[in-house]
Amino acid sequence: MKHVKSFILVCGGTGCRASESALIADDFRNMVRQLAIEDQTAVISVGCFGFCEKGPIVKIIPDNTFYTNVSRADVEEILKEHIIMGRPVHRLLYENPETHEKISDSKHMDFYRKQKRIALRNCGFIDPENINDYIARRGYEALGTVLSKYTPAETIDIIKRSGLRGRGGGGFPTGLKWEFASKSVSNEKYVVCNADEGDPGAFMDRSILEGDPNSIIEAMAICGYSIGASRGLVYIRAEYPLAVHRLEVAISQAREYGLLGDAIFGTDFSFDIEIRYGAGAFVCGEETALIHSMEGHRGEPTVKPPFPAVKGYMGKPTNVNNVETFANVPVIILNGPEWFSSIGTERSKGTKVFALAGKINNVGLIEVPMGTTLREVIYEIGGGIKNGKKFKAVQTGGPSGGCLTEEHLDIPIDFDNLLAAGSMMGSGGMIVMDEDDCMVSVAKFYLEFIVEESCGKCVPCRIGNRRLYEMLDKITKGKGTEEDLEYIENLSKVIKDTALCGLGQTSPNPVLSTLEHFRDEYLAHVRDKTCPAGKCRALMHYVIDPEKCVGCTACARACPAEAITGERKQKHEIDQNKCIKCGACYEKCKFSAINIA
Repeated sequence: MKHVKSFILVCGGTGCRASESALIADDFRNMVRQLAIEDQTAVISVGCFGFCEKGPIVKIIPDNTFYTNVSRADVEEILKEHIIMGRPVHRLLYENPETHEKISDSKHMDFYRKQKRIALRNCGFIDPENINDYIARRGYEALGTVLSKYTPAETIDIIKRSGLRGRGGGGFPTGLKWEFASKSVSNEKYVVCNADEGDPGAFMDRSILEGDPNSIIEAMAICGYSIGASRGLVYIRAEYPLAVHRLEVAISQAREYGLLGDAIFGTDFSFDIEIRYGAGAFVCGEETALIHSMEGHRGEPTVKPPFPAVKGYMGKPTNVNNVETFANVPVIILNGPEWFSSIGTERSKGTKVFALAGKINNVGLIEVPMGTTLREVIYEIGGGIKNGKKFKAVQTGGPSGGCLTEEHLDIPIDFDNLLAAGSMMGSGGMIVMDEDDCMVSVAKFYLEFIVEESCGKCVPCRIGNRRLYEMLDKITKGKGTEEDLEYIENLSKVIKDTALCGLGQTSPNPVLSTLEHFRDEYLAHVRDKTCPAGKCRALMHYVIDPEKCVGCTACARACPAEAITGERKQKHEIDQNKCIKCGACYEKCKFSAINIA
């Protein structure tokens, strides 16, 4: 490997690449050649740093200087000032929003201070397309350890004692799942990695595959050894081209190094991996639907039992874990189950990766110990609500989760506490909402997604959720009644009790949680025909304040429905029968004379 004085790490995750980070990395490489400092400087495109709000991010090693919002125009200055002259570029350093202090080291930023990176341990540190970088950070040491020191049963016992539970949403004990598959008798078994991440606002698994694909390959091989499987399959949605590319590169390099294929580490264990592409169906996140899709069939779930551990892919015993679950496995083998189980809560061990999004100052990818409170995540790591607005709710668990309120902010985040509060961990999406969000519209949004993504196999999900959506739509248009609320609640409970798969059974959660915690908003929609948040267009009324109107006619000229009348320099009026509530007048008025009633 090349020995240099400085490493320039450029975020190569999808988020930063959308802001030209790939071009920034190319500019660094070109200018390093122009300045003839190739012998002392290396430029590396790494995985996601997590602090997406401040991207593109560039980190300088070994002094750990963390530059934010870097553009192509900053490349020359960073090289000449920092790399050559040794002077940090202060204007690009992160600024504490409260103290306005410039912070150069990410360790001292509130965003990172309470995080503990296990699944994300290599993201932002290594070149995901260079297997040597992974090996340098103890990569494949865990695989070598289990093949040389432990039997399959002993390896499974380590995972069981660690307390690792599935990070894909179900939270089933991982070691127990492996044990079930190991006890199934068959001439062939399979290890499947579920990389079909379909929740709105979720990008945890994608970022791990983009930043540390070899950790998933190593973990799948360990699982294969443990259960007696020789083949692995990664089911990944085709909408993740960067993750797919880096996974392909990692698999190819692992084969070249003899870490996949026949006689791994000179043992009699053989294991190889292939990639299968999904077309983006949300229901294929459910393991039986995923298996059917890989087999070339329609992606529909089936009744369990039999579970995939008994009869899965091609009718053979199959173990299915998601990306984040696998990412924890190598480090558990290296550090021991007691180390992992010492982190987190009594029934939820380790850490959890969350995609923090919505009305939050610090949007990004975070990893925190189980038991961290929502308040710590939102106000300390997340930096609070955007524009000084008031916190209203947080949606955890994606479309299958629920909305939690201010009273839940001090709940320690783990599998059981979130379920008890009416939500769920899910795969790790966390969307924050403020005072301007209408909770009826939020529930409607998630139901619309569920209706669109339903496989249609069972009546409760296919028909029941459509009826739920239609009633929510009716309420947001001011046509709902109080009787509708009772019907919605009853239908939601029936769907939970009768839907075929876990996705259908949890689909009414956003409706039930918003009904419970924001019933006053629902009542305002059905009784008063108003939307307190001012989001439901059909319930909005634009009115002109005669005291503020100066008769400039800007609103009348902007109105596409010709609903505003009045002579120049005279008070104007809006004909509510003609108004289509487009908001054009509200945006054009420079005198704040138009209000939303």
